[in-house]
Amino acid sequence: MNMSTTTATTFDWLCNALTRDYQISAERLQPQTALEDIGLDSLALAELLFTVEDAFRIVVPPEFERLTTLGDVVAYIDGLVAAQAGARPPPAASPWPEKS
Repeated sequence: MNMSTTTATTFDWLCNALTRDYQISAERLQPQTALEDIGLDSLALAELLFTVEDAFRIVVPPEFERLTTLGDVVAYIDGLVAAQAGARPPPAASPWPEKS
């Protein structure tokens, strides 16, 4: 399935994947929700990003920035989609500007 993305649709997709694959209640899922608060450790996040690759038809770099919230995951996915849609290789580091 080829996904056209905006933050809202990416977040919706992420929520659906988490409720379906990880049996996490949708009521617990907000952009500011910490991954650790919903039981997603680094292994679970890596597995989720493999699903993201298939769903969004992108390549996730083998080493990705530490993501701490669902909003971080959405921004990361959207950044990779945007970078790869422009026929550029995926970024090795964070696809969005440094946080101040």
